[in-house]
Amino acid sequence: MQKNFLIITGIIFILEFYVYQAFKTVTNNQLLRIGYWVITLSVYAFFVYELLNFSRSDRDHHRVQIVASILLIFLIPKLFVVFFLIIEDIGRFFRYIFTMYAKPDSYFPERRRFLSLLGLGVAGIFSAMVVDGIIFGKYRHRVRKVKVKIAGLPEVFKGYKIVQISDVHSGSFFHPEKLQKAVNLINEQNADLVLFTGDMVNNFAEEFKPFVPLFSTIKAKDGKFSVLGNHDYGDYAEWNSPQEKAQNIPNLIELQKQSGFEMLRNEHRIIEKNGEKLYILGVENWGEKPFPQYGDLDRASAGVPANAAKILMSHDPTHFDRVVKNHPCNVQLTLSGHTHGMQFGIDLKNVRWSPVQYRYKKWADLYESEGKLLYVNRGFGVIAFPGRVGIEPEITLFELS
Repeated sequence: MQKNFLIITGIIFILEFYVYQAFKTVTNNQLLRIGYWVITLSVYAFFVYELLNFSRSDRDHHRVQIVASILLIFLIPKLFVVFFLIIEDIGRFFRYIFTMYAKPDSYFPERRRFLSLLGLGVAGIFSAMVVDGIIFGKYRHRVRKVKVKIAGLPEVFKGYKIVQISDVHSGSFFHPEKLQKAVNLINEQNADLVLFTGDMVNNFAEEFKPFVPLFSTIKAKDGKFSVLGNHDYGDYAEWNSPQEKAQNIPNLIELQKQSGFEMLRNEHRIIEKNGEKLYILGVENWGEKPFPQYGDLDRASAGVPANAAKILMSHDPTHFDRVVKNHPCNVQLTLSGHTHGMQFGIDLKNVRWSPVQYRYKKWADLYESEGKLLYVNRGFGVIAFPGRVGIEPEITLFELS
């Protein structure tokens, strides 16, 4: 523990040394320099205070969001300053090695000033993007329309509309009314079915209670179904007793029921029109370790004909490659979430990147493998970092064909 503390302290010292050198390079104003240190030390003191007072039993998500926000607004951007200046210092070092001396004009003060301004400018832009993501980005819900062809789909279900939402993480929002616009967007799609693919809360069922009136206004002609995500089990929190934790999921099921969602726990439901059937399967969370593997596709598909049209709700997209696509029950379309697109990245028509892709190969949009389809929703809400930069919150509208 002490060794880690010394390493972190050393990294912060180097970071602040470079950033202050850049700050000194661009201003001679003594008051501004003093102000820099007052603000810097105050932020570090507040950051340490929040870390020391963090508890996994804390049911208020504010502290986690504050720590994540400080990291992304105040600390991470400084790495850009270090990057530009340390590159120049490395170059200067090699020039010294090769020449064995350093003339005064070899330090190029104007270039140093330019790189300092560049580094501070890039850091400022990054911080501004993060602030925008916190204040506005997490509410920029976007409807993505996807047409999917399902083998064996009865003619009566051609044009059938399904809305998918995922990863609400209601405990990360403190004003339910700010999600009214997103709920309006859902209802504007005039969906036949609404499917929620897990992580309604961060840990505690009670987080969803203030959102029940809002989510009960979500409309769907043939019903609203949900499944559990890894956060819904409360495994990342401390509980007063095993009995309290055991009651968490029943409480969440009841709250979702009050909002009109029926939870499927390794089971299926049938949507029937004119004697034709569409099967909706829902499994509990199944992810690669250390995530829980409670999902049981055998149970969920019991009694469902292999050639029938079926859609599976499974929170974690890794379930698709590991189990679903080769399972004899023959699921044509799997709907997942979980990744959030890491809430940070580039998400353009022809350019898509997020750090999460180094952990999940299938992290956003539609994928095909072994003749089966997987759609990974970018998520409705946020977790830890209370914002979104480049990866907008998603409402997906599927039209079956």
